[in-house]
Amino acid sequence: MRKIAIYGKGGIGKSTTTQNTVAGLVEAGKKIKVVGCDPKADSTRLLLGGLAQKTVLDTLREEGEDIDLDDIVKEGYGGVRCVESGGPEPGVGCAGRGIITSINLLEQLGAWDESYNIDYTFYDVLGDVVCGGFAMPIREGKAEEIYIVVSGEMMAMYAANNICKGIKKYAQAGAVRLGGLICNSRKVDNEREMIEELARQLGTKLIHFVPRDNMVQQAEIHRKTVIEFKPQHVQADEYRALAKAIDENEMFVIPEPLEMDDLEKLLIDFGIAS
Repeated sequence: MRKIAIYGKGGIGKSTTTQNTVAGLVEAGKKIKVVGCDPKADSTRLLLGGLAQKTVLDTLREEGEDIDLDDIVKEGYGGVRCVESGGPEPGVGCAGRGIITSINLLEQLGAWDESYNIDYTFYDVLGDVVCGGFAMPIREGKAEEIYIVVSGEMMAMYAANNICKGIKKYAQAGAVRLGGLICNSRKVDNEREMIEELARQLGTKLIHFVPRDNMVQQAEIHRKTVIEFKPQHVQADEYRALAKAIDENEMFVIPEPLEMDDLEKLLIDFGIAS
């Protein structure tokens, strides 16, 4: 089983990219589990047709610790097994702890037993590596492949570089590696070339450039991935290509994060900053 975590700046389209990619892998015959690691609990919404899945933490709060796997795992599009970690009550506690609690509980309940024949587990992780809880999928070896969703915007690139610092830190003592960058386009000038150069300097590669298309938003309004909503659309083919690129990827590296001056120089060289 391949264990993948998707990271990226908040608002970059990480959850949307993850779910559309998963749909592409499912279409190719893969069996997948998705673990949402965001307190908003929106990592599986498109795979479940908009169903507001009850989170692990909510279930624990309401029912105590005597729960079954079926209480927290729901089957979605193409048989994808979906879990949402959830978070604490607003203003109380640490959301990162929810990830730790959820993953440990899933393991205890046998969520990854061989009988499920899972090919991939995807962890959709909130934003930047800002605390130990959100870093848990890479810190404790739950995820071994990291893909970072980025765009040509400065803060998205800054976040990607910062995430690479976390990967490098934990890679020294474990199997976690960077699998590459996924550019979720914002139609920034020279965007593809800029992200290709960022990937080169980090020591990795651009896995796929996902062009911006309103079909993504239309599919979301209908609570579906693009592949389910409009399977013949060109944007569905983009997500199929991304899924294929991940499935066939064999380049996994310990990244070399850029210094801030070098990151700013990259932006300037491509005409984004003045």
